[in-house]
Amino acid sequence: MSSQHPPVAAEGARSPRAQKGLHSLRNIGIIAHIDAGKTTLSERILYYAGKIHRMGEVHEGTATMDYLPEEQERGITITSACTTCYWAGRQINIIDTPGHVDFTIEVERSLRVLDGAVGVFCGVSGVEPQSETVWRQSEHYRVPKLAFVNKMDRPGADFEAVLGSMRQRLGANPLAIQVPVGSGSDFSGVIDLVRMEMLTFPGDEVLRAPLTDEQRALAEPWRDKMLETLAEFDDALMDAYLSGEEIAVSTVVPIIRRACIGRGVVPVLVGSALRNMGVQPVMDAVCEYLPSPADIGPVHGLDPATHKPVELAPDPTAPLSALVFKVIMEAGRRLALVRVYSGTLAEGADALNVTQGKAERIGRIFHLHADQKEPLSKAGPGEIVALTGMKLPRTGDTLADKAHPILLESISQYKPVLSMALEPRNTEELDKLVEALNRLLLEDPTLTSARDEDSGQLILSGMGELHLEVVLERIRREHGLSPRAGKPQVVCQETITREARGEAEFHRELGGQMHYGKVLLSVAPRPRDQGNEVHVPLDMTAWPKPWLDALAEGLEDGLLSGALQGFPVQDVSVRVEELGRLEGQSSAVGYRMAASQALKNALREARPALLEPIMYLEIGVPDDFVGDVIGLLGSKGAKIENLFDRAGQKVVQALTPLRRLFGFSTELRSATQGRAGVVMKFARFDLMD
Repeated sequence: MSSQHPPVAAEGARSPRAQKGLHSLRNIGIIAHIDAGKTTLSERILYYAGKIHRMGEVHEGTATMDYLPEEQERGITITSACTTCYWAGRQINIIDTPGHVDFTIEVERSLRVLDGAVGVFCGVSGVEPQSETVWRQSEHYRVPKLAFVNKMDRPGADFEAVLGSMRQRLGANPLAIQVPVGSGSDFSGVIDLVRMEMLTFPGDEVLRAPLTDEQRALAEPWRDKMLETLAEFDDALMDAYLSGEEIAVSTVVPIIRRACIGRGVVPVLVGSALRNMGVQPVMDAVCEYLPSPADIGPVHGLDPATHKPVELAPDPTAPLSALVFKVIMEAGRRLALVRVYSGTLAEGADALNVTQGKAERIGRIFHLHADQKEPLSKAGPGEIVALTGMKLPRTGDTLADKAHPILLESISQYKPVLSMALEPRNTEELDKLVEALNRLLLEDPTLTSARDEDSGQLILSGMGELHLEVVLERIRREHGLSPRAGKPQVVCQETITREARGEAEFHRELGGQMHYGKVLLSVAPRPRDQGNEVHVPLDMTAWPKPWLDALAEGLEDGLLSGALQGFPVQDVSVRVEELGRLEGQSSAVGYRMAASQALKNALREARPALLEPIMYLEIGVPDDFVGDVIGLLGSKGAKIENLFDRAGQKVVQALTPLRRLFGFSTELRSATQGRAGVVMKFARFDLMD
């Protein structure tokens, strides 16, 4: 036996950075469903890369990447943690992302800046709902991926079933480059199909050995399937495979890499992170198969002045382009997490915040390791770093060279579905509570806060019960405040169900000056989830631009608050039919006020309707309790979408109004003696019953 890594790792796993430049960089995320083992895998990677000297455990609350007290108490990842380590001469920037649906934005903004990802799947449960959500998000950003089938030591683990669920539920093309030897308590190691070797993992070592006859008999059908799939991506390999030639490792590896980067295949590895089995080969595969920033190519954006496409090469001498993908408040100061796409960020240099149109000075630059910092003097293309000293950055902002501005695609926004009323304990706490909320809003774009004019309460809105609970805990722990919190309430939207017209005239003296505006408009419903649109088919040259800008602002204000209960309006088409003018008195203020009122009048006549959040539920339950679960769902107004078998359990999929689901997890545990598991995620806003 030998303890050698494959050739890619032979340069020294724990050595400092051995290669320079873009080709030695890997920006990866670890993504999956909650409890699939993402953070456990991250801990092992950091340990084997020499970044930490003791492996923390999620179940003990000692995981390095779960550094918030709320994460350690709950045993889940809430924020995306960043770290940098070195393996096989490559610098690997890792982002460990949450798996819980309430923290989807954390995954979204991480995927936006990654070049590759490792999807972790439970060997027993396979593709679960949140894994599917995260996978689809990564496909939106065209992120090449590896897959790691974890927990093969668990009873019921089935490698082939996981590959099947990847094909069926994700539409992926999984390419097994390893197969497990045994499963459950019999899981003893993995076979490397690329090198045709047996891998076992005693202690911290990887032992490689030639295959026995029995192991070869297991491996050869899998290797043939691997080569057959790869032959579709390379004609020379096709010829060699069909003629029965021996195919060398040096031939196979580049083809897997090319097919992976092109998102034609997903190389699949296997192991058990908790038992330290199969982790080092995942790190080798990251270096061998996932892309560097050089493989991704130039970044694409728009010229903010002309809106024409712009692209910049990942070159340190090119103009700067960087995206702020997260903002953290630390000791009252902003810490901006940034991905550099081109050019060089230098300490003390000036940059343009293109999104806000304002100049910024770069303070200090750091590599992050969870909540620890390593200072840098500069950062080039491909780097993921933290910046301090800036006053303006928000999530999704673009930083660029003043002389060569470029606006990068921002990060998707999510609509909050649950709100909670907060009241300070006394008047002195009010200002502190507002300040605390403002800091949290800056960090988390899925949170919103508003003041209820009637009650004076602060209304905090977020993505779910857990999301709001975590925010409350942070307010108490970090700011020493204990506001009274009301029961969570569902956040609705409003829409209309027929066409209507509305007119308003504003004619009033304000500040000693008359202001006039008159607007006639019509509204019409749009298909669900199509968003709002505004048409102003007027001769733009006949109207001053400030008036038209004010008109647009008034319509925007009007769509923020509907005619029924003041919820935001969606799926509405607005068409401005006519504007009235009064010489010497028409003004921007007049048109803004008239537009907002005319829209409200039209919405009121258009038979408005409430849209409520509809949640997708997936419940895994033993056969004995299926009837109880379906009965419980029926009492919640659920619509059963699907019922099937998976890993010895029945899986029930349903759509249910969020307002009916408060306390559902507790009721489900009671009805099934604690033997059912449930995953809940937002599906859409739709008409109320």
